[in-house]
Amino acid sequence: MELDERAEEVLETLWIRTQEETAEAIPVEELEPDQRDAIEKLHGAGYVALSDGRARLVGSGLALAQDVIRRHRLAERLLLDVLFTSDTLLDDIACKFEHVLDRGIAESICSLLGHPKVCPHGKPIPPGDCCREDRRRQKRVVSPLAQMSVGEKGKIAYVHAPQATKLQKLMSMGILPGAPVSLIQRFPSFVFQVRQEQFAVDKEIAEAIYVRLVEAEAPGRDEQTGRERRAPVWGRFRPWRGRRGKAWR
Repeated sequence: MELDERAEEVLETLWIRTQEETAEAIPVEELEPDQRDAIEKLHGAGYVALSDGRARLVGSGLALAQDVIRRHRLAERLLLDVLFTSDTLLDDIACKFEHVLDRGIAESICSLLGHPKVCPHGKPIPPGDCCREDRRRQKRVVSPLAQMSVGEKGKIAYVHAPQATKLQKLMSMGILPGAPVSLIQRFPSFVFQVRQEQFAVDKEIAEAIYVRLVEAEAPGRDEQTGRERRAPVWGRFRPWRGRRGKAWR
């Protein structure tokens, strides 16, 4: 069954209310009048169960609804991180964009964006096959810092830090959207530079920082001096320290 926009909107509403919020089912009367016709079609196809005037997702309807949510939130990330769409227009454009993304295109966009975990509003993006397979060979536009190569540069796109304390610590380091960043070293810790400061963090933190990549100079020989460019040795960067002088964990 090919779903129209209204049917996909109903699936999206049902997913949010029943899978991400606390409702077990939602009253059909809470839906828009034109959405009520769509829910009857979804019920007839076996995607939605109706009982006592309330609707919930069942069977393959759960997978379909999850796919709609995934496409919508990937569209938001693409519009904000790559196309620089205004926050005020983001949701309206994403609502239209999600309906034209088929599965193959959504997977390509997800890989392009470095398999983002959350949308710009902090809501989770359901993972797809590409996330589980981790297709890194495809050219990326946005990448977690942990997946960057030494010498790659970019600007902070966003930070995925569910815990408020971690987000505050990252902000105190100057890890803010738009800040220039370059990766200097990957082992034994990830060493990166933000503006004039260098920091060392573990992989968990490096995975939380998403970078919009720009064309960077790869490690090799400096074209002007002819000398080999080297990653800095230990002691040249300043590990981030908290108020009590403890290194970042």
